[in-house]
Amino acid sequence: MDWDLLGLTFIAVFLSELGDKSQVAAIALSGSSKSPQAVFFGTAGALVLASFLGVLAGDAVAELLPTQILKGLAALGFAFIALRLLWQDDR
Repeated sequence: MDWDLLGLTFIAVFLSELGDKSQVAAIALSGSSKSPQAVFFGTAGALVLASFLGVLAGDAVAELLPTQILKGLAALGFAFIALRLLWQDDR
């Protein structure tokens, strides 16, 4: 097992999940629930399943498309998002 990759993945997911809406929902559920352990295992299981499905989908796409095309599509996607953010109408 690649321990460096495992650690990097853990840190990336941990930091990206801090303070998102699922964490706020888990806090609200655990505060109003009589079983905070069930809330913990439910939210942890959901995160693991969502990550697992993302890895499977990413692996399937990587098998179908060459790496250069994937990188190009990702770059175009990020550029599109950046341009929309720059020129969005602030209402």
